[in-house]
Amino acid sequence: MTAMTRALITPVWRTLPWRALTAAGAAGLLLAGLPRLQSGEPDPWLGLNALRGAALAFALGLAYLLDDPARHTTSVVPVRRPLRVGLRVALVAPWAALCWTAALFLVPEGARPAAGALSLEAAGTAVLALTAAALTVRRMAATEPGVAVSTWLLSTAVAAYLLLPGTWTLLVTPDNPRWDTTHDHWAILLIAATAVGARACAEPLRAGLRLRRP
Repeated sequence: MTAMTRALITPVWRTLPWRALTAAGAAGLLLAGLPRLQSGEPDPWLGLNALRGAALAFALGLAYLLDDPARHTTSVVPVRRPLRVGLRVALVAPWAALCWTAALFLVPEGARPAAGALSLEAAGTAVLALTAAALTVRRMAATEPGVAVSTWLLSTAVAAYLLLPGTWTLLVTPDNPRWDTTHDHWAILLIAATAVGARACAEPLRAGLRLRRP
């Protein structure tokens, strides 16, 4: 870790959207705990949807990760955008991992689906939210893309659940013969979203050209 990176940790930590992240974490854990309120035998369908709801809640919080009202002021500092974004992600990653682990253990074992498959879905949803935020910042120079990105993510998730035909949906049940194939698609989505997000974090070429004009 370079001296510049160490110097950035404290100011970046202070500017993180902890209010949105905390609210998303609380909502996700509340959803994950719903199966424990059920009487009788554990319901795998309820456990599956509780975890998917928790993953969506966490991703909605991550949609606010790049919110920075002072972005246009700090853009002139001698630190490239990939480092600034990467530091934000690195600081929040332990929080995201802890929230998801807690959500998994909140669901009773008898109602808990395969943790690996659901973790892949959660990772794909989270990275999709971060990528959408990075693209919004890059394309529109937005300082606070969280509201727009979270609205888009929530509406997309609802539409995918209610409107997509069974052959297209990424939200199948474990007893569906397409379970393994669907999670291959989740893996592809995760890789593609990561690649696009990393590219979106690069410094815009046009901005660099404008700065070099006499």
